[in-house]
Amino acid sequence: MKAAHIALGTLVVLLLAEVQVSMAVTCSPLQLSSCVSAITSSSPPSQLCCTKIKEQKPCLCQYVKNPNLKKFVDTPNARKVASTCGTPFPKC
Repeated sequence: MKAAHIALGTLVVLLLAEVQVSMAVTCSPLQLSSCVSAITSSSPPSQLCCTKIKEQKPCLCQYVKNPNLKKFVDTPNARKVASTCGTPFPKC
Protein backbone atom coordinates (compact mmCIF):
# COMPACT_ATOMS: atom_id res chain seq x y z
CA MET A 1 0.00 0.00 0.00
CA LYS A 2 2.81 2.40 0.92
CA ALA A 3 4.59 1.64 -2.37
CA ALA A 4 1.40 2.48 -4.29
CA HIS A 5 1.19 5.90 -2.59
CA ILE A 6 4.83 6.61 -3.39
CA ALA A 7 4.31 5.57 -7.02
CA LEU A 8 1.19 7.73 -7.30
CA GLY A 9 2.99 10.72 -5.76
CA THR A 10 5.91 10.29 -8.14
CA LEU A 11 3.53 10.13 -11.12
CA VAL A 12 1.78 13.34 -10.05
CA VAL A 13 5.12 15.16 -9.69
CA LEU A 14 6.26 13.97 -13.12
CA LEU A 15 2.99 15.06 -14.74
CA LEU A 16 3.17 18.50 -13.14
CA ALA A 17 6.76 18.92 -14.28
CA GLU A 18 5.79 17.99 -17.83
CA VAL A 19 2.93 20.50 -17.83
CA GLN A 20 5.26 23.31 -16.76
CA VAL A 21 7.82 22.40 -19.44
CA SER A 22 5.17 22.34 -22.16
CA MET A 23 3.84 25.72 -21.01
CA ALA A 24 7.24 27.40 -21.34
CA VAL A 25 7.44 30.09 -24.02
CA THR A 26 10.47 30.67 -26.19
CA CYS A 27 10.88 34.43 -26.40
CA SER A 28 11.67 35.36 -29.98
CA PRO A 29 10.73 38.78 -31.34
CA LEU A 30 10.82 37.29 -34.84
CA GLN A 31 7.63 35.46 -33.87
CA LEU A 32 5.90 38.86 -34.10
CA SER A 33 6.97 39.49 -37.72
CA SER A 34 3.40 38.82 -38.88
CA CYS A 35 2.38 41.92 -36.91
CA VAL A 36 4.75 44.40 -38.56
CA SER A 37 2.24 45.76 -41.08
CA ALA A 38 -0.44 46.21 -38.41
CA ILE A 39 2.02 47.94 -36.06
CA THR A 40 3.52 50.25 -38.69
CA SER A 41 0.24 51.18 -40.40
CA SER A 42 -3.43 51.36 -39.58
CA SER A 43 -4.23 47.94 -41.08
CA PRO A 44 -5.94 45.47 -38.75
CA PRO A 45 -3.87 42.59 -37.33
CA SER A 46 -4.13 39.20 -38.99
CA GLN A 47 -5.28 36.09 -37.16
CA LEU A 48 -1.67 34.85 -37.25
CA CYS A 49 -0.49 38.11 -35.70
CA CYS A 50 -3.02 37.77 -32.88
CA THR A 51 -2.02 34.17 -32.27
CA LYS A 52 1.65 35.15 -32.05
CA ILE A 53 0.96 38.08 -29.72
CA LYS A 54 -0.94 35.77 -27.38
CA GLU A 55 1.94 33.26 -27.48
CA GLN A 56 4.56 35.95 -26.87
CA LYS A 57 2.65 37.89 -24.18
CA PRO A 58 4.94 36.63 -21.36
CA CYS A 59 7.87 38.10 -23.34
CA LEU A 60 6.49 41.57 -24.08
CA CYS A 61 8.04 43.25 -21.03
CA GLN A 62 11.41 41.75 -21.96
CA TYR A 63 11.03 43.23 -25.46
CA VAL A 64 10.09 46.66 -24.06
CA LYS A 65 13.22 46.65 -21.89
CA ASN A 66 15.42 45.93 -24.93
CA PRO A 67 16.49 49.29 -26.45
CA ASN A 68 16.63 47.77 -29.94
CA LEU A 69 13.06 46.47 -29.75
CA LYS A 70 11.42 49.14 -27.60
CA LYS A 71 10.90 51.55 -30.51
CA PHE A 72 8.75 48.92 -32.24
CA VAL A 73 7.03 47.23 -29.31
CA ASP A 74 6.36 50.15 -26.99
CA THR A 75 4.27 52.27 -29.37
CA PRO A 76 0.62 53.27 -29.40
CA ASN A 77 0.06 51.18 -32.54
CA ALA A 78 1.64 48.08 -30.97
CA ARG A 79 -0.59 48.51 -27.93
CA LYS A 80 -3.62 48.98 -30.18
CA VAL A 81 -2.78 45.79 -32.11
CA ALA A 82 -2.40 43.83 -28.86
CA SER A 83 -5.69 45.23 -27.58
CA THR A 84 -7.47 44.43 -30.86
CA CYS A 85 -6.19 40.86 -30.51
CA GLY A 86 -7.67 40.62 -27.02
CA THR A 87 -4.27 40.61 -25.35
CA PRO A 88 -3.95 43.67 -23.14
CA PHE A 89 -0.40 44.97 -23.03
CA PRO A 90 1.20 44.13 -19.68
CA LYS A 91 2.29 46.82 -17.26
CA CYS A 92 6.05 46.46 -17.09
